[in-house]
Amino acid sequence: MTIGPSSRAGSSANDEKAVAALDTEYQAAVKANDVATMDRILADDFVLVTGVGKTYTKADLLEQARNRRVAYEHQEDSAQKVRVWGDTAVVTALLRVKGTEDAKPFDYKLWFSDTYVRTKHGWRYVFGQASTRLPNTP
Repeated sequence: MTIGPSSRAGSSANDEKAVAALDTEYQAAVKANDVATMDRILADDFVLVTGVGKTYTKADLLEQARNRRVAYEHQEDSAQKVRVWGDTAVVTALLRVKGTEDAKPFDYKLWFSDTYVRTKHGWRYVFGQASTRLPNTP
């Protein structure tokens, strides 16, 4: 069993790039309410836990995208860091989201950690954890 990031430097670096690109693709799909891309990336048993303790399944997120309850102006991350341990990867980043939900505006930042697992179908997003909204700073 490997403890800590993979010692296979070349493989690990390639995995880090692949997972970083996949997570960026996922964020773009959320912004565009792109159900097909979200469905491809999310594992069937996916769960997201928000900073206020609310949970969402894959079905919940796909339904939200289909209904277009949320219209995003921004859904971009920064300070992205990917760590790989064998067939598991964790992406941590600062996310800025701005848009409207049910016609009500929002604009905030939060930290998130997304967990990916390598499957026979490639990397899949299996679990997400989001912080509470960060305080606005001047």
